[in-house]
Amino acid sequence: MFYHLLYPLHTTVSIFNIFRYITFRSAYAAATALILTLVCGPALIRKLREIKIGQAIREDGPSSHLSKAGTPTMGGVLLVGSIIVSTLLWGNLLNRYVQMALLSLTWLGVIGFIDDYLHMVKKQKKGLLGRYKLMAQGGLGLLIGSILVWHPLQPEMATSTNVPFLKAIPVFNLGLLFIPFVMLTISGFSNAVNLSDGLDGLASGMVAIAGTALAGMSYLTGHERFSKYLFIPHMPGTGELTVFCAAVVGASLGFLWFNCHPAEVFMGDTGSLALGGALGTVAVLIKRELLFVIVGGVFVLEALSVIIQVGAYRYLGGRVFRMAPLHHHFELLGWPESRVVVRFWIAAGLMALLSLTTFKLQ
Repeated sequence: MFYHLLYPLHTTVSIFNIFRYITFRSAYAAATALILTLVCGPALIRKLREIKIGQAIREDGPSSHLSKAGTPTMGGVLLVGSIIVSTLLWGNLLNRYVQMALLSLTWLGVIGFIDDYLHMVKKQKKGLLGRYKLMAQGGLGLLIGSILVWHPLQPEMATSTNVPFLKAIPVFNLGLLFIPFVMLTISGFSNAVNLSDGLDGLASGMVAIAGTALAGMSYLTGHERFSKYLFIPHMPGTGELTVFCAAVVGASLGFLWFNCHPAEVFMGDTGSLALGGALGTVAVLIKRELLFVIVGGVFVLEALSVIIQVGAYRYLGGRVFRMAPLHHHFELLGWPESRVVVRFWIAAGLMALLSLTTFKLQ
């Protein structure tokens, strides 16, 4: 909004030229989302307590979690709302990449809200059935993939993805497999973040780290001079996704203020499904789907631990981990919750740094 209202005035008042710069608007998008979350958080937490929307705790989980029963959840409403408002204020709303990122965040936020509502308010034990979640996530991936294929902003890369670490084949054309690939990426990371949301501050901290890495990648990909220097494909317009990613980082850090141990509120599926899907969408838009496996490496390991555990129990009759997702395994090994969270943050930070180094290696 500010970009459209104030930047045109730069011809008469030179100071408004500052709204041209993505770095300026990204910084303020992060600050706006952070402040909105901090200011609105206490009121939302009080309201959730009043209407008794509290988290149910798994009886077979670590005993230290039993005291968390009744902690307000659905805090993802605050996260999603702050990101949307901040992006609307500081982003270029005519940019199709920003529009698709906002679409993904809102779409999956609504799905997560329905799931939380059915589970917490209507007291339906399973909430929204898993197959309906997958259908909604797949439908979003189908829509985003179809737009990128049939109405591409970069026709020469419409069905391609960047391959990290390889100089000889930096871009790989997926052809007809691109749309299923997009569906898998968005739904996969949406569910991976959802599975990681099991300890105080774990998911929100790692989302902030992954969002920071994606913000840097978006800026470099959209900047003609930097992309030329780094020998990476230049994609005009993707730089605006830096503003969206900055809003995600700011909102996540603001939410972490209330979500750190001992948590005053949980994000619920409203936040975790939306954040994971939105970051996955950004990775798709800047053609870094494969690299995002490294950026969100801890999320990937969390999801893989569940897949391995279910497969081992079903086909081998035993368990590989003491409990899945992976963070619970380490808790049952005797690690305190805060130690698991901080060490997972460190691992996520290392993954993010590793992913950024690939830009110079190509």
